[in-house]
This record gives sequence, structure tokens and C-alpha cells, in this order.
Amino acid sequence: MKKRSIYPLIGVLFLLLSAFAFHKFYMGVFQVNYAAEKKMIQITSRIFVDDLNNGLEKKYHKKTFIGTEKETPEDVELLKKYLAENFVIKVNGQTKAITFLSKEIESGEVLVCYSRIKDVEKFKTLEIQNTILVDWNAEQQNITHISAFGTKKSVLFTESSRKEVLKY
Repeated sequence: MKKRSIYPLIGVLFLLLSAFAFHKFYMGVFQVNYAAEKKMIQITSRIFVDDLNNGLEKKYHKKTFIGTEKETPEDVELLKKYLAENFVIKVNGQTKAITFLSKEIESGEVLVCYSRIKDVEKFKTLEIQNTILVDWNAEQQNITHISAFGTKKSVLFTESSRKEVLKY
């Protein structure tokens, strides 16, 4: 009798474990650092390149090849446009222009982008809106670490939580 009941239990356990193994995780990691001595906000973004290309295709109805040998200058311009539309920082209530500096591929699957905001004096509020890939995939989560004035804070942006105001 014990053998009959153990086989279905093993089968169910196998199905549950294999379902977890095949589920993809949708996460972006962003670092926002205020460098007071340089009067600059430095931004590093880490996004899975395959998800980013899928998101760009959905938004702009054009296949892109960011991070591959097929990448074109037009692909990079769409990337810059997408980042500018979906990652916004307001300092003391005023939107600041984010300058895209460079990008690189890390571990073959993560796109790392470097950006900055110049001429940032001491501030009281920092508002961050991060909707990177959220419209493409409702499961997307963007963890954003913020370092300013000796404090570190982390914010999780999701489909239902797209904006956060930090007070200093």
C-alpha cells in the first residue's frame, strides 16, 4: 500500500520542482549614486538583454539586436530613447536630463548602461520613475539602490509601483 501512494507523491513533487526550474525571472537592477563632490548623479542599469530587445520590439514595432553582433546605430538610438522615456529622475520636483554615456555586455546576457545627470546641487527630494520593461511584462521588477548623503535606500518598482519620492 505504501508503494502505491508514494509514486503519485513523487510524480507531483517532480512536476512542482520542474515548474520552478523553468520559470524565468524578470529583474532589472539599477544603482543611483549622488556624487556631491562632482555635483552629479551617476546611474548604472543592469537589464537582461533578451528581455530588453523583446520590450523594444513591442514598444517600437521594430526588431532590435542590442548587445549582439547585429546591433545597429538605430538600435542604440532606440535604446537611448526607451531609457529616457522609462527612467526619469526629478530633483526637487524638476525633471533632469539624463545623459547616456556607454553600455557593455556582462556575462553574455546582461546589458549594463552607464548614465549621469550633471550640475546637481544638494537636494531635498529625489523622485524616481522606473518603468523599464514593466509595460512589456507585468512580472518585471526593477530594484533600484540609491546612495546619497551617506544613506542607502532600495526601492522595488513593479507594474503597480512605478514611482517613488525620496526625502533627504
